[in-house]
Amino acid sequence: MHTRVEDHQRNTDRNTVLTITGSDSTGGSGVQADIKTISALGGYAVSVITSITVQNTIGIQDFYDIPPEVIAGQIEAIVNDVQPRVVKIGMIRSAAAVAGITESLKKYPSYVIYDPVIVSSCGEKLMSDDTVATIRQSLLPLCSLVTVRNTSAGYLTGTHPDSSADMTGTAKEIMKYGCGAVLLQQAGSMAGSSMDILVRKGVPACKYVSMPDTDILYGRHGVSSSISSAIATFLCQGHDLADAVDKAYGYVNQALAAHADLVGRASELYNEFVNEVAGHFSSNSDVHFYADALNVSSRYLAQVTKRIAGKAPKTIIDEYLCNEAKRQLLSSDRTVQETAYGLGFNSQAHFSKFFRKMTGITPSEYRKIKRNNII
Repeated sequence: MHTRVEDHQRNTDRNTVLTITGSDSTGGSGVQADIKTISALGGYAVSVITSITVQNTIGIQDFYDIPPEVIAGQIEAIVNDVQPRVVKIGMIRSAAAVAGITESLKKYPSYVIYDPVIVSSCGEKLMSDDTVATIRQSLLPLCSLVTVRNTSAGYLTGTHPDSSADMTGTAKEIMKYGCGAVLLQQAGSMAGSSMDILVRKGVPACKYVSMPDTDILYGRHGVSSSISSAIATFLCQGHDLADAVDKAYGYVNQALAAHADLVGRASELYNEFVNEVAGHFSSNSDVHFYADALNVSSRYLAQVTKRIAGKAPKTIIDEYLCNEAKRQLLSSDRTVQETAYGLGFNSQAHFSKFFRKMTGITPSEYRKIKRNNII
């Protein structure tokens, strides 16, 4: 029979890391990415989910935030039983969830790394000002290390610095809330690299670490999450903070160079949609018809056309129909009524109303103006 001391030693030897964060369906960030990084580096990942996202390679469409009491219950269950050596925190979206996590972690001293997910990779703010205020007051004092992008750092301090000198000051401002160290990402640039800054309590000199090809790599989904998870794992293995940061950057640089981001089918689907419209515009203008034909939801089809063309599916269908109407009005001697029926309209009046809405003039006026210009 194992004693509690033996069980704790076994979990310590296992290099157990607890990640508290949201779920990312694409696997590029969130709990899925944390588990992959921790496992790849020889750690053992246990997890607590704070939010479930509705997202794909196009972006986040919706959130379901786990109730604070359920988040706290997950933490209690894990830390009572497993006692992880290091806790890594990511997405927390409500002040109540922050308060619950803080209260739970106060009872279990461990190394806490926080990677604030305040702004998404697409620039969308993911939490309220009240949540940010609660993070400052209650969570930051518990943190051994805060790893933060410059875009999120401004929300933590209320400033938006634009120079490396300012960024060093920003890191120190964040430390005033009680955390032991701050790793400020994209703090400056040199020779095509991002010069990130590590500021530690009691250590006068800043430590600089670099991420090559900053515009490419830091623009990729989940980079900051991978860095913080890697640091957590190396700390769990007994490395000091400076060494853990160096090793984490080395790992992430190699991993990002070797693996491409997940690519969705948006471009392929857009081309298929346009082809479907070309084949059915005269018989069907319903977006649901095309979504069903492509075996996707109308919502996803709208996301794709918005991302690629900047237009709704219905707009694309109507524009295609209008352009075909213009072509037939100029290239054929058929009457407007015959053209209307040929394009699938149930009356000339319906066709004229549609055409006027799209062009500002009637089909007859369009034909007359264009033919007179041609002549």
